[in-house]
Amino acid sequence: MAEHYGFAVIPARIKKPRDKAKVEAGVLIAERWILAALRNHTFFSIGEVNTAIKPLLQRLNEHRFKKLPGNRRESFERLDHPVLKPLPAQRYEFAQWKKVSVNIDYHVEIDGHYYSAPYTLIRHELMARYTGRTVELFYKSRRVAAHIRSYAKGHHTTLEEHRLPAHREYLAWTPERVLHWAGTIGPNCGEAAQLIMKSRSIPEHAFRPCLGLIRLGKSYGNQRVDQACRRALKLNVVGYKHIASMLKTGRDQIPLADDERASPAISHVNVRGAQYYQ
Repeated sequence: MAEHYGFAVIPARIKKPRDKAKVEAGVLIAERWILAALRNHTFFSIGEVNTAIKPLLQRLNEHRFKKLPGNRRESFERLDHPVLKPLPAQRYEFAQWKKVSVNIDYHVEIDGHYYSAPYTLIRHELMARYTGRTVELFYKSRRVAAHIRSYAKGHHTTLEEHRLPAHREYLAWTPERVLHWAGTIGPNCGEAAQLIMKSRSIPEHAFRPCLGLIRLGKSYGNQRVDQACRRALKLNVVGYKHIASMLKTGRDQIPLADDERASPAISHVNVRGAQYYQ
């Protein structure tokens, strides 16, 4: 930010107010001339505060120095104003950097949202630069993708040019292969993976949660994972997070009768129902 606006940052030592004695003196003067004068006033907007401060600040800047010639305004016009530079054309925008890995679905995760990268970079590490409005992906200091920032958790932002189906390793990962692999865990896991795949408009977006189900087998065993998928299918809550939560809390081992169904909808005057939101 200092480079953007063209000024230097010289930090003072912690708990050493004498390192910035002039700043501390300026704070004291502002407290006495402005804050103290407004201490008994009540304001209801920033505009009201600024309106009240303006004449007090003008009076302070035009007050004559006791030991130096002139006042603060004259000193500013003589010393500071001639060397001031014009502000940049654009405001400084705070950016964060994060090292990300391109998944087999050619997306990277940033703050719960998934952004596409060129399929040729699958399993490569990229650097992501993201601001409040944009997301940029860099590979070896070269920008390879740019997206508008989205705050929709669990959703995808995909560019068509990133889906070129020409890479041999990428083609090896097909929806059929992922579904077959899920079926090796058990029939219920295979069915759950099919439902997850159908819930996505782009099949590759389902690779991540489906592979997550498969990886659960390494932690809990295939039998428990398939049992958790059976319970999720019965209760109509098929999703990686729901199934992982069942396994973590042990709810997959609670007997579930064949005729058990999800809790019936509650009918009550205070319950609006799904139709209210349509």
